[in-house]
Amino acid sequence: MNDETRQLSSLDIHEVMKHLPHRYPFLLVDKVTDYQEGEYLHAIKNITINEPCFAGHFPHRPVMPGVLILEALAQATGILAFKTLNEMPNANSLYYFVGIDKARFKKPVEPGDQVALKVRLLKRKRLMWKFEAQALVDDKVVCAAELMCSKQDIV
Repeated sequence: MNDETRQLSSLDIHEVMKHLPHRYPFLLVDKVTDYQEGEYLHAIKNITINEPCFAGHFPHRPVMPGVLILEALAQATGILAFKTLNEMPNANSLYYFVGIDKARFKKPVEPGDQVALKVRLLKRKRLMWKFEAQALVDDKVVCAAELMCSKQDIV
C-alpha cells in the first residue's frame, strides 16, 4: 500500500489517555492524527490561555515553556512506543527521559496556537529508544530535538 492509499490511523483523547499515564495538568497530547507502529506518530496539542504555566510564564506575554514542548514531544514518543510494542502503561514500569540532543527552539508558542507534534523512531536497542522529534505551528518548526527514553521497572 503506498502513502496515497494508506488509511490514516488516529487516536482520540480517550485512546490517548489509555496509552499515557499522564493526567491534567500534565497530559500534553490532545489527539493523535496518524501513526505507523515502529515508524512515526503525528499528534496535536492545542494551546489555551488557561494552561497553568501561563500564570507565571509570562504574565505580560504568555509563552509556553520549552521544557513543556519537549515533554509534549516525549509523550508522543511514549504513545508510539506503546503502540509499537502493543502494550499499555502499567503500575510496574515507566518510560523515563534519558537524553535530549540537538534541542533547538525556533519560535515562541503562545495561547491560540495548535502545535503539531511529529516524532519518528530512529532506533531501538533493547529497552532504549531514540526518536527524531519536531513541534510545528502553522507548518513552521518551533522546536526540534532528538529524544531518548528507556523503560525502567519501578522498584
